[in-house]
Amino acid sequence: MASPTCFYLLFLSLLSQTQLSFSTTYTQIDHGRPLVTSIADVHDLLPKYGLPKGIVPNNVKSYTLSSTGDFTIELESTCYVQFDDLVYYDKTISGKLSYGAVHDVFGIQAKKLFLWLPVTGIEVNGKSGMVQFFVGAFSKEFPAVQFEDIPVCKRKAVLRADLFASMTGSLFHCWWRQPYLPVLFHAPI
Repeated sequence: MASPTCFYLLFLSLLSQTQLSFSTTYTQIDHGRPLVTSIADVHDLLPKYGLPKGIVPNNVKSYTLSSTGDFTIELESTCYVQFDDLVYYDKTISGKLSYGAVHDVFGIQAKKLFLWLPVTGIEVNGKSGMVQFFVGAFSKEFPAVQFEDIPVCKRKAVLRADLFASMTGSLFHCWWRQPYLPVLFHAPI
């Protein structure tokens, strides 16, 4: 009889050689649709696959798309785009393109609070008019109309002034109401 340690080591070795991916939705890929590769601008290609053209910024240098759907997009430079969340685009973006979805994405990150999280997939729900972005097993939906226009790249991360003001105002208000602050600032009570 094999020991539990042997089963544990076998399980770890299998797990280390396997890439696991969890998703709460299932995207049906239409294999009957041919891959379109003769379009010069990637922004014109994306709608042919049911994706909004504004999920990729304006500074695209070139792109390649294989017959299996693997793609690489080269940008002129890294950049930031402000949607509802601040998004970072690396100089090279890659993934697997299918109708209405992009999976195995590398090169895109979204800022949530104080963390940069990698975007691993994008799916469009044509019925609801929403675009769903995946960060591992988690996802967040945004209205597709937010991605109709091609976003302009910014070389530096810029927080929206209204968002920053509301955050700092709330933080200052909570921070200022702490009972120990008058002692720290030697302010009268």
